[in-house]
Amino acid sequence: MRPMAQKDVPRVHKLLIQYGAKFKLHMHFSPQEVAYFFLPREGVIYSYVVEDEKDITDFVSFYSLPSSILKHPEHKTLNAAYSYYNVTTTNRLEELMKDALVRARDAGFDVFNCLDLMENRPCLENLKFGVGDGHLHYYLYNWRIPFLEPKDVGIVLV
Repeated sequence: MRPMAQKDVPRVHKLLIQYGAKFKLHMHFSPQEVAYFFLPREGVIYSYVVEDEKDITDFVSFYSLPSSILKHPEHKTLNAAYSYYNVTTTNRLEELMKDALVRARDAGFDVFNCLDLMENRPCLENLKFGVGDGHLHYYLYNWRIPFLEPKDVGIVLV
């Protein structure tokens, strides 16, 4: 696993388009959007690829969303990483997520959050993710979309 680079944009774009087609609601990224949203930027977005001899097989990403800690004598910021888009063609999502957790820890994050959207749910329990205290609701202005289960949603709004 290595950080995503500019040269990876066409292959990551292809991977994201193929993966998104599995879901009833998904983004259709352009190559320019893939570069903008996923090329690593310290303190903003962290993206990694896994490749074999021929192509990129896996992609994992997370973004930074720090929170202020109020009225604490020592700690002022909680550095939170949020899982973004994760794609595997090798059926190794749990291993990919473990790698992302290690990368986030090494980058100085205090906590790693992950939604149970897309195909994330099966690995969350094994990786000891705790269940949050709420539900994420999307309001998509002027979109006509029937009720969807989290597994049908292939979009992460930031």
